[in-house]
Order: sequence, then structure tokens, then C-alpha cells
Amino acid sequence: MGTVLVVDDEPDLRFVLRRVFTRAGYQVTEAGDGAAALTAIHQSPPDLVVTDMMMPVMGGVELIRRLRADPVTAAIPILSVSGDWQLAVDADAALAKPYQCAELLAVAERLLREGRTK
Repeated sequence: MGTVLVVDDEPDLRFVLRRVFTRAGYQVTEAGDGAAALTAIHQSPPDLVVTDMMMPVMGGVELIRRLRADPVTAAIPILSVSGDWQLAVDADAALAKPYQCAELLAVAERLLREGRTK
């Protein structure tokens, strides 16, 4: 079905998101911050990035900025999941925490099907 990279500094939330996406049939990789995500993306580009916005080392705003600036990664759809969804200016979609798992999957599936929206 596709590969999803989950980027969040909270291990418990990464675990939950991994389970949600895995049960829906996706392959899931994880990163604890934006810097680790960039490394993972350049090693094996995912079909979708699901990222928190507020993280240490490198937050979601900078991660998205760097992904959009690189022609190799610019077309990867990005879903922001954050307590402050207004930070997700260049994400293709944003969900405010807390969100429903069904809503998360519906948005992710739309992004995977349609690609970038901006």
C-alpha cells in the first residue's frame, strides 16, 4: 500500500501511529526529529511523511522547508499532526492533536492517492 515515515519526538505516539498504519497495511519507518527524518528520507524515500511540528533538534517547520527545497523530496506528500496545526504552512494536510485514527487514515490515504496538494 505504501511506506509512511512517522516523525515525532514522543516514542509512545510513534508506537501508536506505527500500529495504526501497520494495521491498515502500510510499511512504517520512524524518526524522532526532523534531522533524523531527513537522513531516513534520503536513504529510502517514503510515499508519505507524517510529522509533528514541535520537536527538539529540528522541528516540523524546518523539516518541511528542507523537503520542499530539495527537488528529490519536493513531491513527497506531508501530513502534519500537531497541537499547533497553524505551523504547518507548507504541509499538504494538517490535523490538530488529538485526532481520530479514522480521520488520520482517511487523510493519509487521500494524500497517497492524490499526491501533493500544493
